[in-house]
Amino acid sequence: MTPEVMDKLKSVETRYAQLMALVSDAAVQADPPTYRKHTKALAEMQPLVDCFHEYQEKAAELKDTRELEASGDAEMMAMAKAETARLESRLAALLDEIRVLLIPRDPNDDKNVMVEIRAGTGGDEAALFAGDLYRMYQRFTERQGWKWDVVSASETGTGGIKEAIVSVEGKGAFGWLKHESGVHRVQRVPATEASGRIHTSTATVAVLPEAEEVDIQIDAKDLRIDTFCSSGPGGQSVNTTYSAVRITHIPTGTVVSQQDEKSQIKNRQKAMKVLRNRLYEAERQKQADAIAKDRRGQVGTGERSEKIRTYNFKENRITDHRINFTIHQLATVLDGDLTELIEQMRSHEQAAQLKQATEVSPPTGA
Repeated sequence: MTPEVMDKLKSVETRYAQLMALVSDAAVQADPPTYRKHTKALAEMQPLVDCFHEYQEKAAELKDTRELEASGDAEMMAMAKAETARLESRLAALLDEIRVLLIPRDPNDDKNVMVEIRAGTGGDEAALFAGDLYRMYQRFTERQGWKWDVVSASETGTGGIKEAIVSVEGKGAFGWLKHESGVHRVQRVPATEASGRIHTSTATVAVLPEAEEVDIQIDAKDLRIDTFCSSGPGGQSVNTTYSAVRITHIPTGTVVSQQDEKSQIKNRQKAMKVLRNRLYEAERQKQADAIAKDRRGQVGTGERSEKIRTYNFKENRITDHRINFTIHQLATVLDGDLTELIEQMRSHEQAAQLKQATEVSPPTGA
């Protein structure tokens, strides 16, 4: 193992011991937020610490076994040779685990998300495709056992969706969905196309980690809040009360409107949630862009202007252009089975990060 990696692991081990001492302190235990923060950090470090300890034990055993192998006793040498092979195999597996565990974890992976789906180029066909994506993610959410809550939706008269914003709550939601952000392209023959000509349309998807108040502070003086009469379906109260809310974040020019609820208070709460998420994502994206300048090959840095995936109905094909991966199970995917597509993307990202991680070499027995 290289000295750099050993130093890193020893640093983690030292920090782990410090946190163990802290969570045993009565004063820390009496402060729930601090106690939770430390226990969460311990839980995240535990796999790496355990792996490092086993690596040290097996490396020491390997050193002793190689000494026995060189003892000159034929019977002992044969036994030691078999044990050496077993230990080397285990150490190689531990090194692989350490490589993965040393990759910095995205702190947003466990967060809930806000999914925004919008029709792009292609008119009615784009809106219909946006509706397909909406149902695809809804079914995927159901498969995961997560909660799907519509914040706002603007539908077309033909069953399509102009725009939809949905809150998804569930463990690991952002980690699973973050790479869905981008331009999705569909190639198919519209039902209204008499000549059978294939049309190409697009829809955009944005996946934002849910921001808590501690993540992003919004000053009340930076907000302009307007109220107006809601429009569209909703019964007799529509257009008679000022229940709809439009919030403008003056420093960034970000505007959020909400009118799905009959209560102005509820609309304001939903609008603030969307605004907080968008501001948090903008800041997160700024940091990701800075990192991307140094890591051009990294996957998932948020280049949303680029086409990420094509859905070709004639060929029953879905292609992810970021990793050049194709699957011929379009109906299954649109029914919410996104696991293979997402796992391929996550594996590709992990491989890219591993290339940047410090190289770890097997022990020599010294």
